[in-house]
Amino acid sequence: MMKARVAGLPALLFVLTAAQWLVCPVSRGEEQDWMTSLSIGYSTGTYGTDSPTSILSVPMTIRRLFADGDLSLTVPFVSVTGDCRVTLVNGLPNRTGGTCPRRTVTILGRSRTFTLPAVVNNQGLGDIVLQGRYYVLEEDELAPMVAITARVKFPTANNEIGLGTGEFDEGGGIEMSKEILPDWLVFADAGFTVIGQPEGVTLRNQWIYDLGLGYYVTDAFFVSVSYEEWRAIISGLPNPRDVLVGANYRVASAFRVNVSTTVGLSDGAPDYGLTGGVSIRF
Repeated sequence: MMKARVAGLPALLFVLTAAQWLVCPVSRGEEQDWMTSLSIGYSTGTYGTDSPTSILSVPMTIRRLFADGDLSLTVPFVSVTGDCRVTLVNGLPNRTGGTCPRRTVTILGRSRTFTLPAVVNNQGLGDIVLQGRYYVLEEDELAPMVAITARVKFPTANNEIGLGTGEFDEGGGIEMSKEILPDWLVFADAGFTVIGQPEGVTLRNQWIYDLGLGYYVTDAFFVSVSYEEWRAIISGLPNPRDVLVGANYRVASAFRVNVSTTVGLSDGAPDYGLTGGVSIRF
């Protein structure tokens, strides 16, 4: 029942957002209706294991912009090099048991199965994600901007080589931001995802949140710092926690570049990560 209820939220939000396509699309005379972005991200860490794993991700996103929200589709290429016990879940590396080889040994009539740690080097299509956002409250002198979000992860990644779980995930969340001083703003996001259950492993549903502070150095240059934490999907492992520092620069009205770096604060998070990308509105 829980999964059915959460799965209904993405469906409802996608209907509300997509309905704007016909009802109140952004006027081409004022703004561009579409945005496409491409980024490259690299991270490395042990993720609760005793050996490092490196992740290279190259996601491409196409987003349709509306007056009160947006709808986006992200298609990533991913590469995983390292411990086979690390699996990508919603694009994030998590220790799950992964795709390590297993061996069954029979001693005195009793059989026991052991997981044999191994180093992997696998790459391919990642999990495709459809996400919607709907603004429910506009920022004013007292109230923050509030938006609700929903996402569905399609299991397009090869779960047999650790690029995904091979199961659907569905979730939703809330985003808020508020200007507190001229050029300064605070923001907070929170979300919950129902994780699909692959055969042979029990994964916990995952919550995630972040708290941050941003500053407009100029009208075109924005920098921010935030703290992130998300629930470990394997019981008994530490929650991943990190600090993210990012910068976004508007080169032209329709062209932006962005960079960010993360520093892990727990065993479950990357030791560090670097991301750079561009986005174009048209």
